[in-house]
Amino acid sequence: MSKTVRFATKCIHAGQKPDPVTGAVTFPIYLTSTFVQEAPGKHKGFVYSRTGNPTRTALEENIASVEGGKYGLAFASGLAASNAIAALLKLGDHLIISDDVYGGVYRLINQFLSDWGVKVTQVDAANVRSVKSSLRKETRMIWIETPSNPLLKVIDIKKVAALAGETGAMLVVDNTFASPFLQNPLALGAHIVFHSATKYLGGHSDVVGGLVVNSDESIYQRLKFLQNTFGGVPSPLDCWLVLRGIKTLHVRMERHCHNAKGIAEFLESHRKVKTVYYPGLQSHPQHYVARRQMKEYGGMVSFRIKGGVSQSTGFLKALKIFALAESLGGVESLAECPALMTHASVPTKRRESLGITGDLIRLSVGIEDLQDLQEDLDQALSQAG
Repeated sequence: MSKTVRFATKCIHAGQKPDPVTGAVTFPIYLTSTFVQEAPGKHKGFVYSRTGNPTRTALEENIASVEGGKYGLAFASGLAASNAIAALLKLGDHLIISDDVYGGVYRLINQFLSDWGVKVTQVDAANVRSVKSSLRKETRMIWIETPSNPLLKVIDIKKVAALAGETGAMLVVDNTFASPFLQNPLALGAHIVFHSATKYLGGHSDVVGGLVVNSDESIYQRLKFLQNTFGGVPSPLDCWLVLRGIKTLHVRMERHCHNAKGIAEFLESHRKVKTVYYPGLQSHPQHYVARRQMKEYGGMVSFRIKGGVSQSTGFLKALKIFALAESLGGVESLAECPALMTHASVPTKRRESLGITGDLIRLSVGIEDLQDLQEDLDQALSQAG
């Protein structure tokens, strides 16, 4: 699709021409494991669905267009995508990674990748000087998540990309929290961008998936080889569900952002709340970085409740509209305690040093009525003690 076509149009049409056989507007789900060949080794582009499937190809072309890249690859989960990216590294390579990445990525890097002989340095990447001081001649990859999970740190992608260029390192950006609607890391100098498609791209809490986008053919070919070799690919139905989700990404994200800003402002003035983390607030330490590199500020809000773990547990139990659940980015609002849920795999001392303590609550703000959400939070905070 032409680069001149705007974002909303790409979401709905990129990679998805009407079915040439029936004229169906909605792209078909090709539920097949194998494809007939015209002669041995002669085929129409598809042989076996682990290697390639038309519905998956449509999704891969769609996300590449939406993210402003050349090549897209779909995986069975965000961690399957992360594993393929990590496998670009080899013995002796050095990786710099954000200190408060998602707990599953932390587990992958610290309990698996280190066994390959990859040297890992974790830094507060919101402090660009920390990234610079950690660079080595063998640094091959810098991996950042912005906004970060769960403290919503905002990292200056353009500045970190410039640092990556000093050693020829690849800059990898987890764009899950922002989505392509709010931020396009490739345009800011990143080499690889990836998503847990389970979140805002799918948008309805009914599918698990991962997506990777880049514009360098050699990186793409290696990742495609790893995708086929590891076999962690999504089913055609899962691909179709993510395609369906992306069609409404732009309108959903507008509502997520509107509601999250309203929630953040409400919490910041609440007597039971100690601290609020939201890039759209002027009190956020990287607010001006977010304002420069993001279109809006996202649908995620974290905050600290006064009184500690007992109050956070009471608060979470008292919620009526917000569901107590892991994950994020769906149309429904969710609440969780990262220290006990999404980041429980991070060792306790490490979590606490990062500020991921029992008083920290993470909200995925959905697209319900804002006043209803505020009232639900207010009554739960009141009952928390």
